[in-house]
Amino acid sequence: MQAVTLGHRKGLDAVRSAIRFCLKKEIQHLSLFTFSLENFRRDSAEQIYIFNLLLEALKKNIFELVEQGVRIRFVGDRNYFPEVVSSAICEIEAQTKNLKKLCLNMLFCYGAKQEVVHAVKQVAQKVKDGQLDVDQITEDELRSEFWLNGAPDPDLIIRTGKQSRLSNFLLFQAAYSELQFLDCYWPEIDESRLQACVDRFHSVKRNFGK
Repeated sequence: MQAVTLGHRKGLDAVRSAIRFCLKKEIQHLSLFTFSLENFRRDSAEQIYIFNLLLEALKKNIFELVEQGVRIRFVGDRNYFPEVVSSAICEIEAQTKNLKKLCLNMLFCYGAKQEVVHAVKQVAQKVKDGQLDVDQITEDELRSEFWLNGAPDPDLIIRTGKQSRLSNFLLFQAAYSELQFLDCYWPEIDESRLQACVDRFHSVKRNFGK
């Protein structure tokens, strides 16, 4: 357990590096996979540690983030948000909702497949209630029911952990994202590694299927 918890705490340094990098480069949207719905299969003690660590980090850094103009959104199935952090989450979102320099999306209790199912159910309910005709169902209508609604699709997705998969991360939104798989773990991420990823991204010609 000690090695795992140390990794989580070091991961916070990588989050700070990513935020600093985006602010310097005027990148306006950053989405971080903080805790997946599948992570509830982990040991309960580790779950509690992660939630408490998140709460501690929010309280410690909120004033600095506000000064930097960082809006924080928690994106996921709110039915699963643990009570120990839910009130702090609501407070943080309220404090930062009008900030515009960087939108930091914390994907929390999130799963991409579950997000799509949720959106389909919401649209189906509109059809059932007579608010929407089947012919009016569009991609935009579906997107409007996503937990991550209002955010642009990611241009670049960076996956650490020496794994070459998306692991249920933004599957719908990743249709035309550039994917980069790094041979390092998240706590090792720093600004130099992020710059290398951005440089590779800019070297690729994107034609979006044209």
